[in-house]
Amino acid sequence: MDLRRFPRYSLTFGPTPIVPLKRLSAHLGGKVSLYAKREDCNSGLAFGGNKTRKLEYLIPEALEQGCDTLVSIGGIQSNQTRQVAAVAAHLGMKCVLVQENWVDYSDAVYDRVGNIQMSRIMGADVRLVPDGFDIGIRKSWEDAMDSVRAAGGKPFPIPAGCSEHPLGGLGFVGFAEEVRQQEEALGFKFDYIVVCSVTGSTQAGMVVGFAADGRARRVIGIDASATPEKTHAQITRIAKHTAELVGLAQPIHENDVILDTRFAGPAYGLPNEGTLDAIRLCARMEGVLTDPVYEGKSMDAMIQMVRNDEFAPGSKVLYAHLGGVPALNAYSFLFRNG
Repeated sequence: MDLRRFPRYSLTFGPTPIVPLKRLSAHLGGKVSLYAKREDCNSGLAFGGNKTRKLEYLIPEALEQGCDTLVSIGGIQSNQTRQVAAVAAHLGMKCVLVQENWVDYSDAVYDRVGNIQMSRIMGADVRLVPDGFDIGIRKSWEDAMDSVRAAGGKPFPIPAGCSEHPLGGLGFVGFAEEVRQQEEALGFKFDYIVVCSVTGSTQAGMVVGFAADGRARRVIGIDASATPEKTHAQITRIAKHTAELVGLAQPIHENDVILDTRFAGPAYGLPNEGTLDAIRLCARMEGVLTDPVYEGKSMDAMIQMVRNDEFAPGSKVLYAHLGGVPALNAYSFLFRNG
């Protein structure tokens, strides 16, 4: 399994740090050691995040094809679209973003702050569309590409979460290889890796990457889509394709994809009390911020699993912090008292 044969355009600082969450671990009883790998600190391009790692493998294709406009899609507070806007600005390309109404939430400033505000500041052509949440290929996104062509441009399509792109899983195969190198320096291996999943390619890449040393099923995906059947199927499909692409020595099976469905409610983008409690606890114990859409839900999951003794005593658990904190601004009313 070798990623070096795939062209990669560097958009990140390099390997992301792994840091111990000592106070949170102690607060939860000290039986399990929690660590975080900080994908939220991976780039100087508009705060980075997990999609920036993925885009490193997509951008060479855009440049090779001579495209002049990156076209992507997400919800109104999409982290994906903010990162695509940043990469487009960095490369001197145009950017068209389709922002659909994926979340049934009506904070007065929801469509003016956070991720979408940054995308606008970076010069992206932001197009608000009323369509609801779906992790599949969207007509509104295809319409946006048609409009770029009609204006004489050459669009490069980047699907939601980069997930439906054939190379969308490569970045997080690289994540697993990076973790292995860091484990050598740390002197131990992680027993579990906890990661949030919605469009699927982040977990899919990890499953493939960690399958190389027998840990595929130690990657615990936390569903935040609230459409878990679709998400599990998409993770599995992307993982199987990515495994073939990188020449993994063994096939990926459906039961290699672990997806915990307990923490996604009430819907995509809407936090429950557990999500909000986890955001506050992690912030107050560690000074580490998470968001109500993704990382707050996976943080809640990890905290509850520790409290429920779902990890064996002495386990070392790696929390993949994928970014997304700019979206906190769009939920300001929920945090008006902290």
